Amino acid sequence: MAITAADVKKLRELSGAGMMDCKKALAETDGNIDAAVDFLRKKGLSAASKKAGRVAAEGVVVAVSEGNVGVVLEVNAETDFVSKNDQFIDFVNAVAALIIKENPADVEALKALPFDDELNVEQALSQLIATIGENMSIRRFGRIEVDAGMVASYVHGGGKIGVLIGIEGDVDADLARGVAMHVAAANPRFIARADVDAESAERERAVLSERAIASGKPEAIVDKIVTGQMNKFYSEVCLLEQDFVMDTDLTVGKALGDAKPVSMFRFQLGEGIEKKEEDFAAEVAAQIQGS
Repeated sequence: MAITAADVKKLRELSGAGMMDCKKALAETDGNIDAAVDFLRKKGLSAASKKAGRVAAEGVVVAVSEGNVGVVLEVNAETDFVSKNDQFIDFVNAVAALIIKENPADVEALKALPFDDELNVEQALSQLIATIGENMSIRRFGRIEVDAGMVASYVHGGGKIGVLIGIEGDVDADLARGVAMHVAAANPRFIARADVDAESAERERAVLSERAIASGKPEAIVDKIVTGQMNKFYSEVCLLEQDFVMDTDLTVGKALGDAKPVSMFRFQLGEGIEKKEEDFAAEVAAQIQGS
């Protein structure tokens, strides 16, 4: 039986499931709408999209490294309680392992990967949403693989911050982990001066120049002053020039010696997501009045 757009639309309205899940359900049930609804309910997919509009800014960040490859992954949920749910944690860890193995190009490619014998990652997530009852989303991931060296990972605060750093060269595992911990604490924006984009550098230089001129410094020494202050700027934003939190007598670059960081990710849970301010007292009062 041919599946029409009208059939898909009707099933979406009845079930709240996604378009692709509805098309599959109709194909599996020969276009029978009622049977398709049951199919979606059995798969745990019928309620997932109804929760899709709710803000998910909690959840967890995981970071996992295995020798010369690693991944950092953020999966969001609506409440902090879910981050302690075993089913949720198992799902996140399984997705992280899948990223290490399959190296998907982006989140959309990741969602299309097989999760098990029956579901892809997106469908498995929809099933988890229906089971736990909260909106969830795979927000982002970073994967690093180095040719000669190691990838170190670190998770802080039970999944509030996750760091992944790839280091080329001969580096001790404890030192590499220490650098990952440093990235979590110091939050460098760049690895080295060469990585600082021209726009950021010029913006900082312009601010410093205007400040020096406004303070009445002679124009003849403004450039010298700004150069000195730019060196301080680089020491604050570049990993290799920051004082190493494990040994403040050394910079990170000196601590690493000949080994060189080549890539890093630092994910902080929920950063950039606009969270809804909750007034729980008002919410409880409203529920009491409505009961």
